[in-house]
Amino acid sequence: MACREALGSDFRQAADDLKRVGQIDMTHEMMRQVVEGESAHVLSLQQRGVLGPTWTAADCGHGTPSCVITGADGVKVPLVTEAEKAKRRALRRRPGPKARRRRKRIARGSDQPYKEFKIVTFYDPSKEHQHVVGTSGDHQVLGRLMRREAGKLQLDKAQQKYSVSDGAEWIRRQYQQRLPMLEANVLDYYHLREHVIAASSRVFGEGTAESQAWREQMMGLVLVEGPVRLLEEIGQLRRQMRSRSRRKALEALQDYVAPRMEMLQSSERPRDAVGQT
Repeated sequence: MACREALGSDFRQAADDLKRVGQIDMTHEMMRQVVEGESAHVLSLQQRGVLGPTWTAADCGHGTPSCVITGADGVKVPLVTEAEKAKRRALRRRPGPKARRRRKRIARGSDQPYKEFKIVTFYDPSKEHQHVVGTSGDHQVLGRLMRREAGKLQLDKAQQKYSVSDGAEWIRRQYQQRLPMLEANVLDYYHLREHVIAASSRVFGEGTAESQAWREQMMGLVLVEGPVRLLEEIGQLRRQMRSRSRRKALEALQDYVAPRMEMLQSSERPRDAVGQT
């Protein structure tokens, strides 16, 4: 419970929330020690290969072909900087009315307020089975982690297996190298939609009826006729534009779609892949 409460706030706020939610009264310093101790233990288990998933691909059937979907992404995680840690140490050193017992030293802080962590997820279409792991390492570290966890899940034995992602180059490369048994690497519908919305807003004006109509037309087009027709329509509209900024908006959309053509091919897309990020 302490770890759950500390996920979304600092230790002082987490200690207050824990008292209200679980009637467990502890100081924020004790909260910090509990959470950091548990996280170090989990990390040690993970590094030794002891901590693993509670399910495998064989558990994902339920009378239908077993299916496992995987996704990867980079996420920005807020960190406590060394400057903030220095302030906390100064507060701890202030003399109080009572003698304080020696407390565990506060570790050094980060050199930046945010850092990108990389995560990989595995799940079935119902989301009944889910497994998520992450790393502060680079894409190669995540690739090795991806391969190891897929082995534990027996991904190669799933009757259907594919990835759904935003199509970033490092993600596609890691899936191709580490999990070649995947039947397809699918572009996430919602990431494509975000790019189409951005282009429509620049071309037709944000929130206008014309903008909404065009983006719905484009999304329907790619689902029914495929990415080639989508690119043709974007190119045709771009040639009609006299405004340089509008042409550049459509060019950016073309540059996003073109390298991901294979991920958008309807004939190769798994039947239920759209929107399964």
